[in-house]
Amino acid sequence: MSRSAPSATEWTGDEGVDAVFDVVRATAVEVREALPERRAYVDGENPSGERVSAADEYADELFCERLLDLDVVAAYASEEREEQQRADSGGKYHLALDPLDGSSNLRSNNPMGTIVGVYDEPLPTSGSDLVAAAFVLYGPNTTMVVCDGETVDEYLIEGGDRKSLREDFALPADSTVYAFGGRRPDWTPGVTAAVEDFEEDRLKLRYGGAFIADVMQVLTHGGVFAYPELDDAPEGKLRYCFECAPVGLVVDAAGGRVSDGDGDLLDADPGELHERSPVYLGNTDLVDRVETELS
Repeated sequence: MSRSAPSATEWTGDEGVDAVFDVVRATAVEVREALPERRAYVDGENPSGERVSAADEYADELFCERLLDLDVVAAYASEEREEQQRADSGGKYHLALDPLDGSSNLRSNNPMGTIVGVYDEPLPTSGSDLVAAAFVLYGPNTTMVVCDGETVDEYLIEGGDRKSLREDFALPADSTVYAFGGRRPDWTPGVTAAVEDFEEDRLKLRYGGAFIADVMQVLTHGGVFAYPELDDAPEGKLRYCFECAPVGLVVDAAGGRVSDGDGDLLDADPGELHERSPVYLGNTDLVDRVETELS
């Protein structure tokens, strides 16, 4: 996908994608402001069998309502919903959101995020059908990382406005951190060997329980993140369409690699909307080393 450089008022240079990201930016401000009053869990589970907080429900409803109002949007899918919500507009983009990634961190006041994948084919579909992706990080500051498939930019979100922080940024060449999810006793021998290899290289463990927060550590400091295959869950934990592929697109465009442990994750073809996938992403040499241990 080749595009001219976007202007200061654009995100990607694609009018439809920019409209989606404008809504995401404005809605994220409201979501962050609402978090303190929505810390409790509600009855029921999401389609993946996870507990749902009032903040999850609020963020999902707000993003769904706002994004389906856009003429360019054909459908809205969320990991909080069993089925997609289809628009009447006949738009061309199919959106996959994790409205509040890491919401279990809310009660302990740790970082969370919002993940957005913009696809040009109906879901479920391959990461190769991603047109763009973005994520918002609710940390000490609210930031938004945007990827058009070729470049990655980071913005500070304040009072509904945005300020450029990093343009066309890439993973540092020198890796310093690693973050692997799952219980260590549940790791497969290959995953255990990969982590031991990284620890011998004196990489620092950085794992906070929110996918986006951990990925930003990797993007900022260089390294590798994984929610790996487990002995009791060979498919891992993270959802392909909502989490793995959109964030993988960002890391790939930032000069890294994203793998499902067997090859390029963005080439995978999920059969179900809520399908899970192991994910290994970060500096190319580290991801290559993980694949070698898993093979």
